[in-house]
Amino acid sequence: MPEPAADHPARAGRPRRESSLGGVGRSSRQDGWNLLVLSDSLAFHGPGLGELTTEPKLWPNVLASALSSPGQVCRATIFGRRGWTARDAWFALTRDPHLYSVLLPRADAVVLAVGGMDYLPTVLPAHLREGIRLLRPKPLRTAATAVFRRVQPVGSVLLRGRWRTLPQPLTDHYLSRCVAGIRHFHPEVRIIGIVPPPHDAPGYGRVRAGHPAAVRAAQDWGGRVGVELLRLDTWVQPFLGTPGMNVDGLHWGWGCHRAVGERAAAQLRDGWAAPRGGRLPGTI
Repeated sequence: MPEPAADHPARAGRPRRESSLGGVGRSSRQDGWNLLVLSDSLAFHGPGLGELTTEPKLWPNVLASALSSPGQVCRATIFGRRGWTARDAWFALTRDPHLYSVLLPRADAVVLAVGGMDYLPTVLPAHLREGIRLLRPKPLRTAATAVFRRVQPVGSVLLRGRWRTLPQPLTDHYLSRCVAGIRHFHPEVRIIGIVPPPHDAPGYGRVRAGHPAAVRAAQDWGGRVGVELLRLDTWVQPFLGTPGMNVDGLHWGWGCHRAVGERAAAQLRDGWAAPRGGRLPGTI
């Protein structure tokens, strides 16, 4: 889904080609549907480490399993990276050819499960923070990383979370661009967003001062653009600090993954129609 060039099919009026993977396009599939989840590491990180995206206990796979029925299988594809913000999701949609050429055209619904990292407090702007991993030589990079990890929690407390990883106007901007782009090229795809979940991360000084504002902003954004939201804020809160959750205070245990997946399925099931007979899961 890149920006259309002068000779792009979307501008030239030529019909958009369907993906050849599986030998069948979205509109003619009869055995189920595909759920594409664009996410940060909350979708693929478990109580101890990052998991294979095919791990059944991850919440997108729990969601897909709960939405499946005999003869109508829902398949979840998790696409993302650790620390992704809404800006990273937009960059992926417009710059990753496998995503916009194969995964997105096959999707019947897209979950924009980003924004949960955007409100986290930081002490450095993105270009400096992300540039640490590019420092050379290695001893300098190692030292800079160690200093940042020591300063980050202290600075988060001192700043009281006023410096976000991504400013709220940019979060709204990039989420809106994601929605507009998907609706332009794939208007039949159902789009779902999230309300950012809370955290209890020592690495961020356990500072959650920016979370209430992020929740309100997400709800306002969803209302403006007409996107339904998964209430991760209320679903995750009861699990914070409980046994089984990741000790980093940011990622979830399997009980939380299961609860999020099951509650998401319960919310989405009423508006979900299998693509039998040409009916697709359109936006509620």
